Order: sequence, then structure tokens, then C-alpha cells
Amino acid sequence: MKGVTQLDDIVYVVCVSSSTIARFNTTTHQRLTDIRVKGMGDPWDIVACARTARLYVADNGADLMAECVWRVSPDGADIQRWLTTSPSDTFSPYTLSLTSSRLLVTSLGGKQLRQFDTAGGDELRRVRLPDYMMPMHAVESLTGTFIVAHRNRNTQLTQLHVSEVNTEGQVLRKFRGSLDWSIHIAIDSQGHILVAYTASRRILLLDAQLALRRVILKERYDKPLERLCYVEQSGQLLVGLFRGVAVYNVLRR
Repeated sequence: MKGVTQLDDIVYVVCVSSSTIARFNTTTHQRLTDIRVKGMGDPWDIVACARTARLYVADNGADLMAECVWRVSPDGADIQRWLTTSPSDTFSPYTLSLTSSRLLVTSLGGKQLRQFDTAGGDELRRVRLPDYMMPMHAVESLTGTFIVAHRNRNTQLTQLHVSEVNTEGQVLRKFRGSLDWSIHIAIDSQGHILVAYTASRRILLLDAQLALRRVILKERYDKPLERLCYVEQSGQLLVGLFRGVAVYNVLRR
């Protein structure tokens, strides 16, 4: 699977090369009716916004003309092809994150972040990243900077880092991770950062200064971690696995 999020009492999941959004009840775990998004070809991430009561899905599409972000109501009654790309635009939607009113979009090959208003879709900001950064995922911090999980182009080995950059793309601080495939991150209302390492199946907790506090999860089974969704109201952490979704209670300390 390639994305998991929660809105109210429903968990939403997207899988690679699928045109549907799967829905599950958070209490009973019963599967509900899927949402079919006609034209969606290759979804890579999904987030939910309580303010707009909408889901946002990054779609790499079956071809360049199909790349976009979909905006979908929780019941599937309102589906919009919301942010489209043109053949001249090298920015391909890859991963997403949300504040209450802003959608942050990363592009695997674009070396920049783009931020949009969640209601009208207006572009608010483009952040040019250093040339060596290959962004995997990014979130906005409490102070308006950006926490970026990325690979480095100028290293022989694929070492993954988490860096904080300002709105000008300047690196303020960095956490150096271990070798892995990719990483996905989440942030809570205190500025703590959760980092999921795909291949090593670990989730780390960093503080707001990107210092390691502890390893909060280390799975022993052979199921790579794909995506993270932290539901702060319930203290639950939704972890998208290679196949399925795991739910954990996160102890705050």
C-alpha cells in the first residue's frame, strides 16, 4: 500500500496502481464501501483535512498528462482533479502532508516543495531545496520551517537524512539516519517528529531540534513500513505496511 490517513471514525487507504480508496471503520475494522476515483492511475500518498472535510491523494498517473492531486469528499460524492501538472512542469506529486489550512507536496525529482491552500487550491509558496537533496517526504514545523526526509545525491551510498530548512531552502539542522530505502515522517503539536524507516522497519522519535529521543517501534517481522499517520486526539499511530495497516498506541513521555 502507498498511503493511510484517518478522518473522524474512518481510515482511508490507497494502494499503488489502484483507482480506489479503501475505507475501514476505526472501531470495528470492518471494510466499508470503497471510493472509486475514475481516472486515478497510480496513487502514492493520501492525507485528510478536518477543516475542509476532504481527502487529498497524490497521483503519479498512468502517464505525464495524468499526474495530479485529487480532492475527494469522505463519501466519494465530490471528486475533483484538483492540482494538475503540465508536460513542461517537472514537478510530479509524490508525497503529501497537511497543516489545518496548507497542503505540502513533495516531488521525487523536483528538488522543491510546493505549498497550497487546502480550500481554494491556490499556490502559496515554492521552496527550492539544495541540489543534493532528493526529497522523500516533508512536513511543516510549528515555526513555519520545513522538516524534509531526503536522500543525498552527492553520496555514493544511499544514506537517508532528515533536515530542517527555512522558506529559502537553507538547511538549519540535520539528523543523519542509517542506510534504508525511504522514509516517511509525521509531526505532533509539541514539535516532536516521528520517522519511519522502510527497510529496517523502525520508527524513531526526534525532538524539535532533530535530536534522537528513542526508538518507539522496531518490528521483527518482514513487512516494510510504507507510510505514517499520527492521530493525536487518540494517541494512535497508523502505520502503512507493505500489505495492510497496523495500529499502535503511542505513549507520550
